[in-house]
Amino acid sequence: MPASTPENTLINVADTLQTRGLLFLGAHANLSLRERDRVLMTRGGSVADLHADDLVWLDLNVEAAEQPFEPAYREIISMHTRLYQAREDVGAIIHCHPRHATAFAVAQRAVPAVYEPMLRQDIHRDVPVVPWAPRGSSASVDGILRAFEDPAHVAVLLANHGALVTGATPEQALSRLTAIEEGAEVVLNAIALGGAQPLPDAAYAEVAARMRTFESAA
Repeated sequence: MPASTPENTLINVADTLQTRGLLFLGAHANLSLRERDRVLMTRGGSVADLHADDLVWLDLNVEAAEQPFEPAYREIISMHTRLYQAREDVGAIIHCHPRHATAFAVAQRAVPAVYEPMLRQDIHRDVPVVPWAPRGSSASVDGILRAFEDPAHVAVLLANHGALVTGATPEQALSRLTAIEEGAEVVLNAIALGGAQPLPDAAYAEVAARMRTFESAA
């Protein structure tokens, strides 16, 4: 089994995105993780069959224009580095275009937090939509940062584009993305049955309490 390195972690997460069907046809995504003042990030484009050569370490405090990226991909850097700078709790970011969550993004509708597995991933608020702006532009990144000013938000939809999900680790970001995509699909299917119904107001607190109980007993 390969050694557990940051590079292998991102490669494994990218492979899982593919096997879970969380990537659209072109397998476009960008993934990153933070280690103190540096960030390991995919270079851009498809993450299908990702290799270590497709990853690069960046200095968190260096401007995008000075990073060792091809010019076409530099626009995605600030979307990651500025969010890391703004949120100390964020240790990993996944941006991709899962089918059902992206349908909500194109409709500019939040994914409602009505699917219990979302609660178990600390997603107890509807996943908000960041207004459209060109990818990587100051307007786009500023919109993302405004949404993440609320510490309860761990993911956003990018209007008419896709999803951006965070976690303390790449694995947690992957689990959150999976729950959001499942939730989006379930809500779309529930429309045929009269629409999704809200969870009780106390649901998140009750689920969190039960999780703590079982974790303490482990």
